[in-house]
Amino acid sequence: MTRSSQPTRLPADVYESAVSAALVTSRTVPQQIAHWARIGRELEMSPRVHHRAIAEVLAGAISYDSLGEREQAIVREEWADRVTVLRSGLNYEAEFTAAGESYSEIDEDGNLVVRPARD
Repeated sequence: MTRSSQPTRLPADVYESAVSAALVTSRTVPQQIAHWARIGRELEMSPRVHHRAIAEVLAGAISYDSLGEREQAIVREEWADRVTVLRSGLNYEAEFTAAGESYSEIDEDGNLVVRPARD
């Protein structure tokens, strides 16, 4: 039987670091810890993975193209996680409505729908 999650005790400093990192990366604390675990797993599986280079790419300091295949895979996973988190927090309809702005969108059939401003 496979479990989707397992209660685990963490040292206080690791938990506090995850709290701080989660705020910066727009993740929950469990998501941040899982992210670190995935990175750690990849690093242990390949001693050729350069974690500092991954962090530099994620910070925008060096080019993605300078990484090897494994590092690029880790960066792509991180980017996908970040995009998912950011997209889940978007609600343009509410923002435009609150601002009294009209907006347009595409419906399920691919047709343009213009939503007028509401007073």
